[in-house]
Amino acid sequence: MNETECMTLVSQAAQLMEQFERRCDHLGGRLQGLMQDMQALTAQLPRVVEQAADASMQALPARVTRETREGLGQAVQQYRQHLQASGEEVSSSTRALAERIRRLEQLHRHLLWKTFGAVALCLALLLAGGAWLSLHYRKAIEQNRLSAQLLKAYNDADVNLCDGRLCARVDLKAPRFGERRQYLPVLPR
Repeated sequence: MNETECMTLVSQAAQLMEQFERRCDHLGGRLQGLMQDMQALTAQLPRVVEQAADASMQALPARVTRETREGLGQAVQQYRQHLQASGEEVSSSTRALAERIRRLEQLHRHLLWKTFGAVALCLALLLAGGAWLSLHYRKAIEQNRLSAQLLKAYNDADVNLCDGRLCARVDLKAPRFGERRQYLPVLPR
């Protein structure tokens, strides 16, 4: 390489360096401006954030209130619908229960009258049966009393069987009985 080429090369390198320095100075200036802008923005950032937060905080209660009202309104509406449906169901169940109670009361009255009739019929039959039994046994007792008196008299009397016939030892001194005074008392044993 000769000297001219070296000089040309050095001259071009110097130009490049100069261009590089200008560009660096330009970029440095721009960087300085950007730094100042950044510092200005950094200084403004708390105020901007505070303003945004204030705006958000001012809008937040209204928004929360609105959304709460909407959410509660829907929940309350659903609750009302559910409550109304439950009320209608309870009302229909109450009506059905009242109808069943009314039918049970009718059935109870009907059974009460049937029971009363059955008891009255049983009492009437019992009284009629008691009266019939009383009359029957009264007759039987009367017959048995006569038989008992007769048997007692036979036992007390001095009687015996004589060849299949009844024989008695009579009191000849006692008064006579019967329509024609044909009977004499039997002597006691």
